[in-house]
Amino acid sequence: MSLDWSGAWGSVIHHPLFGIAITLGAYQLMLAAYEKTRWVFLQPVLMSMVVVIGILLSCGIDYAEYRKSTEILSILLGPATVALAVPLFLNLRRIKQLFWPTFTTLMVGGVLATSLGVTLGWLFGAEHMILMTMLPKSVTSPIAMLVAEQIGGVAALAAVFVLITGVVGAIFGPGLLSMLGVNSPEARGMALGMTAHAVGTSVALQEGEECGAFAALAMSLMGVATAVCLPLAVSLFV
Repeated sequence: MSLDWSGAWGSVIHHPLFGIAITLGAYQLMLAAYEKTRWVFLQPVLMSMVVVIGILLSCGIDYAEYRKSTEILSILLGPATVALAVPLFLNLRRIKQLFWPTFTTLMVGGVLATSLGVTLGWLFGAEHMILMTMLPKSVTSPIAMLVAEQIGGVAALAAVFVLITGVVGAIFGPGLLSMLGVNSPEARGMALGMTAHAVGTSVALQEGEECGAFAALAMSLMGVATAVCLPLAVSLFV
């Protein structure tokens, strides 16, 4: 009796767990490669995306099927984000000690992180819709997509800008901070969390618990401030 290899392979790639398997496998593989080489362009999030996209294209799987098979990962993203409260709690005393520097950094850095990209886009002649889509680029995707819709941007494109911002920040942020002599874990965490949101926070957690705590704090506060203040600012000044 001959084995139908094409049918068997089709059953594997269209199995509901196939998307989860390649996603987790690609990330773990790239994470191991990055930790072994410490080469910045092997940033796990970036390279795992490349690997997953390559597998999907070679297997002929469209995005709708992949998204459906990985819905559980999207559901778990919420609890994973909430779990960032653990390093916050463990470093609560240190955060209280640095309340005013943290608040000042959030105000100044938040305004700069939000406005610099839009200013460059305006200088290069970007359309109003693109500018509104770029404004919430420094917060996590769910908040960015919601805010972008409220101020006249495109939610799907906002998610792309968020992803690019996070990956670029994770690749170049730690090295740039070291080059500028920023060695304090609190300052590094604030910078990474504020500018590169969840991806930057994951990098900060790799540097240390205290750095990760301040990155989680910065990411959370930046998200809240953007969701509350950005639509109001756009309605008043744009």
